[in-house]
Amino acid sequence: MPRADPAGADPTLGAVVSSAANEPGGTDEPGPIDYLIVEFPGSRLTGEGMPILVDLVERGIIRILDLSFVRKEEDGSLIGMELADIDGDGKLDLTVFEGASSGLLDEDDLSNAGGLLSPGDSAAILVYENLWAAPFAAAMRRSGARLIAGGRIPVQDVVDALDALESEA
Repeated sequence: MPRADPAGADPTLGAVVSSAANEPGGTDEPGPIDYLIVEFPGSRLTGEGMPILVDLVERGIIRILDLSFVRKEEDGSLIGMELADIDGDGKLDLTVFEGASSGLLDEDDLSNAGGLLSPGDSAAILVYENLWAAPFAAAMRRSGARLIAGGRIPVQDVVDALDALESEA
């Protein structure tokens, strides 16, 4: 993903950063930026997670930098989907995120995400800033600390480990 100025994101969502920077402990320096690719087998999108995503933005926990949807056709071609009525219930689900595009996500990224899909499936590609971590990350950078490793533990691995511990007890 090419680097871009996150300030280029949708101004309605960007207001979250401004308010967070003015609060005690806030910072104008960016927090860690992550991405997710969420597959919807059979292109069955219910929109159930959207209110939770909106809540995370409104509470200043994350800032959406990019949000795109793609669908892989039966012939293997990839098409972009508009942010609108994702679940087909007649209500516009994602208009709050319309225009959320920082430039971090490009056509190659969408193509790579599409390569993970089976024909008939769809995916949401989300790039977001962890606003909650921005003050900590800024303090670490000021002190000369450097991140030398990072990663994510899949939830199923945690569940499996906890189940194994419980069965040993």
